[in-house]
Amino acid sequence: MSATNPAAGSHDLARLRSARAFIFDMDGVLYRGDDPLPGVSDLLAAIQRRGADYVLATNNSMASPEQYEGRLAVMGLNVPASRIQTSGTATRDYLRQHLPAGAAVYVVGMPGLKEQIHDIGGFAVAEPAEGVSNTAAVVCGLDQTFTYDKLKAAFFAIRAGAIFIATNIDSSLPTATGFVPGAGTIVAAIRTATGVTPTVIGKPSPEVLIQAAHELGATPAETVMIGDRLDTDILAGNRANILTAMVLTGVSSMDDITESEAKPDIVVAGLPELRQLLEDGQPAL
Repeated sequence: MSATNPAAGSHDLARLRSARAFIFDMDGVLYRGDDPLPGVSDLLAAIQRRGADYVLATNNSMASPEQYEGRLAVMGLNVPASRIQTSGTATRDYLRQHLPAGAAVYVVGMPGLKEQIHDIGGFAVAEPAEGVSNTAAVVCGLDQTFTYDKLKAAFFAIRAGAIFIATNIDSSLPTATGFVPGAGTIVAAIRTATGVTPTVIGKPSPEVLIQAAHELGATPAETVMIGDRLDTDILAGNRANILTAMVLTGVSSMDDITESEAKPDIVVAGLPELRQLLEDGQPAL
């Protein structure tokens, strides 16, 4: 395990260099806040030179793929929306598989998530109230305008029989100025109020990674997950039997690995070190 440790496993390095598909987390891996992290463009170019492909997969549901495309462009990163998967798009697809068209869904989240569920997904806007039972699902993501009234609406809908879905349960979110509470804190409030555990769509669910690999024409054995969080990115990769590479530019640290259920196959300081491993096959000392 690791490029920061010279004893990187030769099998892991071989899998890295032969990989056909790369899945990148975004926050804490490609950028922090509005600032790109070093080595992003060089690594993406190196992947494509090798004839491999990549997709960006974030647990953040606050923006649409098109909005992320624009945000990345401002940072000098040209990634089309077609290469960007959010927990909001994954949740939309999940609802389409499990609910009838036009079903009423109550969304606790930002406009980007509501756009995926209502405008693109085609689900009706629900307005839950005490004694009203026409809401099919409650979807919760990170909501920077979360209020007690929203908590009550979710409570009434779930207690009346609506299914409870979380886009992700991240406890924190890295920003340019430090960490802030993540969607998991809001999910926890609704779970505590209702006593109902949600279905979690984003990482650490392995399905989102397996689907991403499939869309890139690769098997899990031919895929690499690159992330900064042990409890989401790396755990999802472990569960999907995908090679995992953890960068130390985001949430988790080397010290966290000892106590974690999730174990990365490779650990690097950042993306430049990962590119060196990919191209040279040798630890970056």
